[in-house]
Amino acid sequence: MTQDRAAAGRESAGDETLAEAFWAVARRLRDTSQDTLAPWDITPAQLRALRMLRRHGVMRLSELSDRLRIAPRSATEVVDALEKRGLAGRRPDQDDRRATLVEVTDDGGSVLDAIRGSEAERVFSRLTPADRSQLARILRKLRE
Repeated sequence: MTQDRAAAGRESAGDETLAEAFWAVARRLRDTSQDTLAPWDITPAQLRALRMLRRHGVMRLSELSDRLRIAPRSATEVVDALEKRGLAGRRPDQDDRRATLVEVTDDGGSVLDAIRGSEAERVFSRLTPADRSQLARILRKLRE
């Protein structure tokens, strides 16, 4: 590896690579998510499912498990817990009576909104609005 390429992956403040810094922040987000989610008594897996449903709309349980990259049985357990709390609902698929559709309820949407505000404040409060916007743009680009 050339010196320029090696230097490009390092931050100016030290020898930490960009990837190391990214994963350190990711670990911090994961660690603080437990505290963030506690007031709503919701697990990270349930939050991921609610976010996926909100982002992509009503979908079959099998599609949800595919999008979350979890086993169908695990998706069923997550949706069972969300449905029990009134955060998600099931209904029959009119196109295929064997299939079940899942959707976020109004209460589920309210919880997502509340969590989103709380997470942003806890983790990203040190960033200016311009920095947050720039970071969101970069992360979307990397995700593509």
